[in-house]
Order: sequence, then structure tokens, then C-alpha cells
Amino acid sequence: MTPFTSKDYLQRMERAVAQAAGAGLTGLLVTPGPDLTYFTGYQPTAITERITMLVLDADHDPHLIVPVLERPDAAGAPVAITDWADGTDPYAAAVRLLDPSGRYAISDSAWAMHLLGLQQALPGSSYTSMTGSLPMLRAVKDADEVDRLTAAGAAADAAYEQIVSVRFEGRTEREIGTDLARLLIEHGHSQVDFTVVGSGPNGANPHHEMGDRVIQRGDMVVLDFGGLKDSYGSDTTRTVHVGPPTAEEQEIFDVVRRAQQAAFEAVRPGIPCQEIDRMARRVIDEAGYGEFFIHRTGHGIGLTTHEPPYLVEGEEQPLVPGMCFSIEPGIYLPGRLGVRIEDIVTVTETGGRRLNNTSHDLRVVA
Repeated sequence: MTPFTSKDYLQRMERAVAQAAGAGLTGLLVTPGPDLTYFTGYQPTAITERITMLVLDADHDPHLIVPVLERPDAAGAPVAITDWADGTDPYAAAVRLLDPSGRYAISDSAWAMHLLGLQQALPGSSYTSMTGSLPMLRAVKDADEVDRLTAAGAAADAAYEQIVSVRFEGRTEREIGTDLARLLIEHGHSQVDFTVVGSGPNGANPHHEMGDRVIQRGDMVVLDFGGLKDSYGSDTTRTVHVGPPTAEEQEIFDVVRRAQQAAFEAVRPGIPCQEIDRMARRVIDEAGYGEFFIHRTGHGIGLTTHEPPYLVEGEEQPLVPGMCFSIEPGIYLPGRLGVRIEDIVTVTETGGRRLNNTSHDLRVVA
């Protein structure tokens, strides 16, 4: 993938300042984590107690405050840099750039000690969480970001197509999860974030990940896996069955498949996020399994695998072209089994486009 340019980062910063003003904020304070990477491309080699912070507001050019020993690493960021040295007040540089009575959005990943330090240095200032005040800050992806997410989804799909050809019966969940992680790396992922392998009753725990249970013939197995490729996330779930399923298992699977399809077909600009959740939930409720769908229908994805927007009741944010999120309804019968089907979807001008394209059929594995 072609790297993002200084122009890309500066445009993002300009949009963010405008969004902050529209929300009644003085500006944004961006600390190490996905927000800082998004705006500058800079990732400190280590996130420590030494404050690093990007200041964005309408009254100053973008300014990055860094420890002096990390200034060489930050030099590539397309912003002015102010450093501070050990033994000096780390908040003095910030005080010169901030409005003493300003109201700022600050990254969710900011250290509490840094926020408290700013409040002590500028007692008339106030702060709010970035997600709480500007939840859509990184939610709408540009074409380059969608390309990266598309490539990550395709790589995860390729890993799935290979994993279903291996033997499941008689092997542990951990062995299958290790195979999945290896396949993600082989298909271009730089980082594996999770490999959920929930077999039989373990599938009823949506975040089971993987353990030492030996997979048996007759098990339903939930496979949920993803990570980062070119800095952007993948996240997909498919449910397979070891040997032929029972009629009841096939019925439950088909309910989840219909729910996932109904939610996908509802995607279009202007529809509230909660409506996608409602469409999936309606199908599962009508089939009599509503109490066993125990999580939201989806979450945004980008530089992290979970970020706004969230497809959940109460979220009235309308869908916008460029948003990318999961659609992942499930049914979980405690002590028995779980079923989940998940695709990453991007909103287009006319509807939705899946970034995962492996079959939704119940795959029978050996």
C-alpha cells in the first residue's frame, strides 16, 4: 500500500479542528495510540509516563509536545515540535499552547496523571473524552483507508479458506487457533489481535478465544479472528461443524444467517446505527432465540478492531458513506453451543459492500 502523505495527515487535522469547533470545543489533545497515529503517522517507540501530546485548535498550527529524547523519532510528523527535558515541568510547554479557560477533547488513551497535570496547571480549563464528544472523528474512512480494510478482509478470508481444510476432530482449540494466527501472518498481517476458537459448549462464550478442550465430532466451532495488515484491522467470524449437523443445529445456524443478511440489506446512508441492530435482532427474536443474542450487532473498525460507530440500540448516529463496521449477530445456548457470522461492511452511496466474502453456508469440517 502507498504510505499516507503529509497532506493526508494535515487534511485530517483540519477536519478535526472543524469538528471540534462544531461541537463547541476549543480544540483537541491527542495522545499516543490510534488517534496520534491517525493524525500524524507517528507512533512513539514506547508509551511511558513522559507526556507526548498533539495540540490541535484553530488558533495555532498543529503542535506536537514530546520528550527531548524522543524528538528525533517524532521529526517525521508533519507538525511543529516542542520538546521538554527531564527535570523540567512537562506541562509548561502545553500551558503556552492552551487556552486557560478552554474546553478540550482528549484521547481516551490519555494517562490520568497527564490529565490531572493539565488540570493543575490550568485550573480554568476543562476536558472531555474524545469518543464521548467526537465519536465520529475517525469513523468515516477515506478511499485509501477503505482499500487497506478491504485488503485486510481479503487476507482474513484467505486464512479461513485454508483453516477449514485442516483436521479439527481430535485437536485442541489452541492448536486450531495457532494455525489461524500463522495463516494470518502468512497472508500479510503484521499483527494478530485475537483468535477465538470456541468448540461445543465453549462456543456459547462469545469471547472464549481458545483453550485446551479437544474438539470432538458433532461440535459446532466458532472461529473469530483478526489483526492488523498495513496498520488497518481485519475481523471475521464463521461457524463450522465437525461432521454433519443435527436438524436443530442447522436451524439455529440458518436463523443467524438470515439475521446477518437482513442487517446487511438494511445498510444505506442516513439509516441510524441502531436500525441495523434492530433488523438483526428482529429475525432472531421472531425465531424464538432473542434472549440468546447477548451482544450488540456490530462495531466500527479501522486502526483498531473496535471503535465507533457501534451498531447498538440507542445509537442514533446515521450511517455515512465511508463508515466501516462489523455485522455479527449470534445465538449462544449456554452449555451447548454458539453460532456467529461476521463480516466487515463499508457504507457506499447506495447501500453496503462486504469486505469479507467467504461463504455463509455452514461448512462441515473433518
